[in-house]
Amino acid sequence: MEIRYNYQFRDGELLRRAMTHRSFVREYKLPYTECNERLEFLGDSLLNFLTAEHLHSRFPDREEGALTKLRAMVVCEEALYIVAGSLGISGALRLGKNEESNGGRQRASILADAVEAYIAAVYLDGGMDSVRPLVLSFIPELVDRAESGALIHTDHKSALQEFIQRTPGNTLEYKTLQEAGPAHDRIFTVGIYINGELCAEGIGHSKKEAQQAAAGTALAKLGENSKF
Repeated sequence: MEIRYNYQFRDGELLRRAMTHRSFVREYKLPYTECNERLEFLGDSLLNFLTAEHLHSRFPDREEGALTKLRAMVVCEEALYIVAGSLGISGALRLGKNEESNGGRQRASILADAVEAYIAAVYLDGGMDSVRPLVLSFIPELVDRAESGALIHTDHKSALQEFIQRTPGNTLEYKTLQEAGPAHDRIFTVGIYINGELCAEGIGHSKKEAQQAAAGTALAKLGENSKF
């Protein structure tokens, strides 16, 4: 299992787990804790923190809103898909046979999640002094791409937030409406409430995925609704 980054794990089990998709765990009837979703959860927070730290230092005069938007661009799925390619994540993934045959090894969402899981694995293995250099090995370049307009940005949540804020006083809230399925394969339904009214729903295998889906649907609806 080779990753194109110069870090040697003391605990190789962390790397193995970071590269294990839930489809592999499901197919081989392994415990849920053997897949990378818990690591993904931790890695997402670490990535956001370290990116914010970098942007805060790099742009000392830039306002909070601009920094928030820039961070969203460089940690979005499309950006992490680029990172996955540079790290060689695809070749290291452990996928179930169906997921493999359906193109999962090249699916952006799976690769982006694995990048976040890898970040968490490095942190748990070596601490902040090990994970900070990892994140800084790719974030500055992604920031450069974003600044030049060369980075694709389809973060629906951030775009929806900007859309809603065009009119002062609007409120935006995400609520989990339903959780279904077994623990290893949960399906979440999330609703978006604007000014207290349900505007759109989205479904995904994580709350984050469901929120993005709901935000995309809401944007499509609101584009035709002039009251916002």
